[in-house]
Amino acid sequence: MTRPTLPAFASTPLLRRAAILAGVSFLLALALVGYLFGVQDNFFGRLFSAFFVFFWLLAVTFLGVVPFVNWAAASWFGKQWAEAPAEPARRPRPNPNSTTTRKPTRTATRLNSTQHP
Repeated sequence: MTRPTLPAFASTPLLRRAAILAGVSFLLALALVGYLFGVQDNFFGRLFSAFFVFFWLLAVTFLGVVPFVNWAAASWFGKQWAEAPAEPARRPRPNPNSTTTRKPTRTATRLNSTQHP
């Protein structure tokens, strides 16, 4: 049995990301409008408005701002800047076999516990 193939336009990464953002936006809008207003009159108008706002904000962020920042960091500052920093040198652990005795701590008691400053 062969699997159905997606149309050519739906297989591009940009449209796939936009479809995922649209789905997430619809779910967020549905949750927000349902929580705030319930299913009252003008439900679909509010749902469309909330969907449009969520989709616009998510699309601008994830399809515009994030790729631009990644490109700017790589091209303006170089690949060395974008790479993870080297691990800091660790100091050797003290020997766990050496026993050190610690003095018990002394607690300070109040002279008059009924009067507070």
